Amino acid sequence: MRNIAMRLMYDGTRYHGWQVQKSEITVAETLEKALSKICCAPTKIVGCGRTDAGVHALSYCANFKTESRIPTDRLPLAVNALIPGDIAVLDAVEAPGDFNAILSCKRKEYTYDIYNARIRNPMYVNRAYFYPVPLDEGTMDRAAKAFVGTHDFAAVRSVGTDVKSTVRTVYYCDVTRKDELIKIKICADGFLYNMVRAIVGTLIYASLGKIAPREIESILETRDRRLAGPTVPPEGLYMTRVWYDGAVGLMMD
Repeated sequence: MRNIAMRLMYDGTRYHGWQVQKSEITVAETLEKALSKICCAPTKIVGCGRTDAGVHALSYCANFKTESRIPTDRLPLAVNALIPGDIAVLDAVEAPGDFNAILSCKRKEYTYDIYNARIRNPMYVNRAYFYPVPLDEGTMDRAAKAFVGTHDFAAVRSVGTDVKSTVRTVYYCDVTRKDELIKIKICADGFLYNMVRAIVGTLIYASLGKIAPREIESILETRDRRLAGPTVPPEGLYMTRVWYDGAVGLMMD
């Protein structure tokens, strides 16, 4: 039995997230249908994260097991010929038998884009969060540093997925701006449900003066979701990098 890891990217606009669901179209379901045809057997795929409806990925890893002998260098073209244009398999490698896209992942990076201008830009519809009120990226970046480190992030999660612990380690949380586009990059060893979107909402509140950057540490300590900022919409969120060891790590780089 071969274990194949794939690097892919997708526009999540028309999908109800990554995970296979009973009645909604998802990225995983779309890929599984294509792989089942190529491998001539029912094929289940494991993704590196459960991205929500409307969330995108510029760098995403998934793996599946198969008896098929299709060469890995031919797999991307074969899959891409059977799937819509808003998903693309970029590369594929043979992975160790115990490799699992989500369990073997060392850390992940998400990027959230905000189009911050008085007038919306049609080119960013479904690609960035249009926010017409002026934001101060300097204040947002200072507030972002309060999230770095090992903390209990219960105050910036939504109820929806059971987890053993709400403690995570954030390696960096940076806010930059180029013209009207603000980018928030967050890297961690794992993320809670809606954690990134709640952090971004909190940074927006910091820019608006509703939360002082110095207050964020104490908000995290309370574990009270009501004290942090709102959960921003999904369309500005992208998975942008994932880290692995070995051949899969080289593929993802």
